[in-house]
Amino acid sequence: MRKIQSVAIVLVFLLAASCGPAPATTGTTATADDAKSGDVENDNAEHSGGGSITDFALKDVNGKTHALSDYLGKKVILISFWATWCEPCKKEMVQLNKLWKQYKDQDLLVISISMDEPESQGDVAPYIKQRGYEYPVLIDAEGAVTNQMNPRRAAPFTLIIDKSQNIVWEHESYIPGDEKKIEEAIVKIIGASAK
Repeated sequence: MRKIQSVAIVLVFLLAASCGPAPATTGTTATADDAKSGDVENDNAEHSGGGSITDFALKDVNGKTHALSDYLGKKVILISFWATWCEPCKKEMVQLNKLWKQYKDQDLLVISISMDEPESQGDVAPYIKQRGYEYPVLIDAEGAVTNQMNPRRAAPFTLIIDKSQNIVWEHESYIPGDEKKIEEAIVKIIGASAK
């Protein structure tokens, strides 16, 4: 009986760390071939990444368009996919805001991309403005960027692009303490980019 309880506790913990795949965007299908950086294998996976990135342009919560190409090669870019219905995503965003403030002067750019469906996209801007996040929070209204870069639609899903324009780090899910792993990756990549 204790063994069953232990297994149940572990499963609850893992489920709490990730919201799992987001609902698929109507009319689109993502496959593993769409991913430039490879699949993430489990709910709390961290990978060193690999592969190059394709440009995109999305509007932020204020209506300003941001093209990835505006920043590629100039900054180390952390992109996090999230949604308003994902509690671990919200916890990660608090930490990402702190990391952005700490490392923005060292050429770090943090971008969060909302995977919210049309019925909840209206909640994104008020949520971000209420919390005072200053880094770009973009809305993937059609789901195309999510399908390309996060085909499993994991939430949260975070990746880092170095100044050579390659995805060099990926992480799926968030539990307290993961911000230390993210910071370690940022510091390592910023250091390597500065050489």
